[in-house]
Amino acid sequence: MSNPNSIIIEIRAGAGGDEATIFATDLYRMYARFAEKQSWKIKNLDDNIIQISGPEAYNLLKQEGGVHRVQRIPKTEKNGRIHTSTASVAILPYVEPKEFEIKPSDLKIDTFRSSGPGGQYVNKTESAIRITHIPSGFVVASQRERSQAANKEMAMNLLRSRLFAFMAEKEMQKLGQERNIQIGTADRSEKIRTYNFPQDRITDHRIKKDWHNIDRILDGDLWPIIKKFQKTE
Repeated sequence: MSNPNSIIIEIRAGAGGDEATIFATDLYRMYARFAEKQSWKIKNLDDNIIQISGPEAYNLLKQEGGVHRVQRIPKTEKNGRIHTSTASVAILPYVEPKEFEIKPSDLKIDTFRSSGPGGQYVNKTESAIRITHIPSGFVVASQRERSQAANKEMAMNLLRSRLFAFMAEKEMQKLGQERNIQIGTADRSEKIRTYNFPQDRITDHRIKKDWHNIDRILDGDLWPIIKKFQKTE
């Protein structure tokens, strides 16, 4: 029912303050750069949400879901101390509207004025959309597009993917939804992967594998990691 060639990636800063926000931005760029290198289609849904479409995108990137930890000296650190920060990643399969119906009566839709990038225009009209799915409590929002209709479509796409992941996990009788399992609490101890800058090493704690050249990988060269997971499977 989901489209294996299209995914929605949510990236959120966890523990670590400003450095966690910077790290979340680094991960966002890493996935965007990976998609660019494959000539895949990229759609920015929000500052921390990106839709990527390409052959077998879900199967290639599904292992990225979870809490990522970074250890490095922030640019603002005057004493040269290494800081530890986290960011969480959720990999959600894109679901076509016709394949997963959401009852309009289950939705509460609010409009508000956009803020942030976009120039003066975005603040003149209430084009931003916030949708609450009443039965599940999920809340999604979109303000990147200029029209209400476009923002509503984006928000509905994200909501549909979240609900699909939730239902899939429920059917498999697992605790919680896929998104929450991947994101966890974003605590420093709940990690799937560590990016250690002083040692120029990335470690995936699930398959006990290391890679070097962090800068290259953060620039979108994810194939070494992907291939290791494919071998493990």
